[in-house]
Amino acid sequence: MFDSISDKFSGIMRSLAGKSKITEKNVQEAVEEIKMALLDADVNLRVVRRFINGTMEEATGEKVLKAVDPGQQFVKIVYDRMVALLGDEENQKLLLKGPDTTSVILMMGLQGSGKTTTSAKLASRLKKEGRRVMLVAADLVRPAAILQLQVLGEAVGVPVFSIEGEKNPAKVAKAALVQAKKDQRDVLIVDTSGRMHLDETLMDEIQKVRDAISPDETLFVADAMTGQNAVTIAKEFQEKVGISGVVLSKFDSDTRGGAALSLRSVVGKPIKFIGVGEKIEDLDPFYPDRIASRILGMGDIVSLVEKAQSVVDENEAIRMQEKMAKNTFDLQDYLDQLNSMDKMGSIDQLLEMIPGAKGQVSEDDIDTEEIRREKAIILSMTYAERTNYHIMGPTRRKRVAKGSGTTVSDVNRLLKKFEKMRLTMKKLAKNKKYQAAMLKQMGM
Repeated sequence: MFDSISDKFSGIMRSLAGKSKITEKNVQEAVEEIKMALLDADVNLRVVRRFINGTMEEATGEKVLKAVDPGQQFVKIVYDRMVALLGDEENQKLLLKGPDTTSVILMMGLQGSGKTTTSAKLASRLKKEGRRVMLVAADLVRPAAILQLQVLGEAVGVPVFSIEGEKNPAKVAKAALVQAKKDQRDVLIVDTSGRMHLDETLMDEIQKVRDAISPDETLFVADAMTGQNAVTIAKEFQEKVGISGVVLSKFDSDTRGGAALSLRSVVGKPIKFIGVGEKIEDLDPFYPDRIASRILGMGDIVSLVEKAQSVVDENEAIRMQEKMAKNTFDLQDYLDQLNSMDKMGSIDQLLEMIPGAKGQVSEDDIDTEEIRREKAIILSMTYAERTNYHIMGPTRRKRVAKGSGTTVSDVNRLLKKFEKMRLTMKKLAKNKKYQAAMLKQMGM
């Protein structure tokens, strides 16, 4: 989503970060480039003006121009203003009651914004956090909306409340709240109907649902691909219904990012979650500081570590490190590592989080076809061959090549690469000085 603006910002930041001395002219030129980058990203004009004026005022101050490292000072100013633009972390969390009381989350937005899918994603996330969640099918307008939520609810293991034949969503929501309290459910997520455009009927319906259940959170689901239109719609919902936060769906799309950069300032409400993919687990908390860091090309190592922790078991990681140190790391372990990387997301998403990689390394630089080929080769081996590649003689290599749809040369190349990898891993796992040097080289 932020590829275009991030590329521009990264270039601007790199050009100034290394300067030992900057002038007012340097700053003006950089600020002008920032302004054009924000406008190109479809950021609200008033938001751009406020951002640019504030940055210019701070960056041309005597303290910065005479600073020990003025280039870095300027980067820090832009970063701080970007974080402020996106929101403060204190308001990002859901304001839910304790586990002994039922908290209500009202989901709203236009049709096609992703409310129903987002409701299921949020239910799955809260369930993993130990909450007892119930979903409510209060979208009584869109055909098959109830069925869709029931299918999603079953997939995440969360019950879905609905009343067959009922036409009044407020009655459904109210009955669901009674049932949730009876079943000792501590979170109730109400999926409401949307329309193709804003109208009085939609607003009136949602107001009645809100009044019937008194929600703790009213989350507006905005489609990131609608750009500035999402900001206008969110403002309308805020005035008519009141929203406590925003969920930005389709954050992984190739839209220009103007909605995300404008919402907080225009609507005055925080973005709480972002939809980063189509899978149920693809709903992430929105961290302004991390997103700002990624936009400026500074990476997001915290999110990268969190993603790794979500797919790698701690005990398994310790076992793997011991295997590396003893030089017993085998092809089955290598295959497991490749599969874990797949679960973490696309190569492009991971590169965005690595400090210094943005603009320096692209997805095209990484041969994903080679990785797929390697997985096919290993999967064509027997378990004995994966755990002891030394038994891979000419006949076995020929059989594996045929079974994986590759050539004997491909098999030979993988085995040679793996042998080198094992030696490197052994050094890294055993030699602390070598490990520290590698981390330093990576800028960590």
